[in-house]
Amino acid sequence: MPYTVEFAASALREFKALERSVQRRIASHIDQLAVDPFPRGSKKLQGANDQYRIRIGVYRVIYRVESKRVTVVFLKIGHRREVYRQ
Repeated sequence: MPYTVEFAASALREFKALERSVQRRIASHIDQLAVDPFPRGSKKLQGANDQYRIRIGVYRVIYRVESKRVTVVFLKIGHRREVYRQ
């Protein structure tokens, strides 16, 4: 059963600010996360409750999986040097 995909408002803004080619690459990974939210290569973030990240080249996608709602919520999308900053 595929998961529902939701974006935090800030993550959607970050996604739309990226170049089209990068958006397409990230969108294909987002589609895969809807089927399997814990793919090989995903890592749980230290010090963050139930937050995971996947690497897509130099870009990172930070997300949370809500099992009860069967939803993947994308929190941050961006370049690796900026995405971990608060």
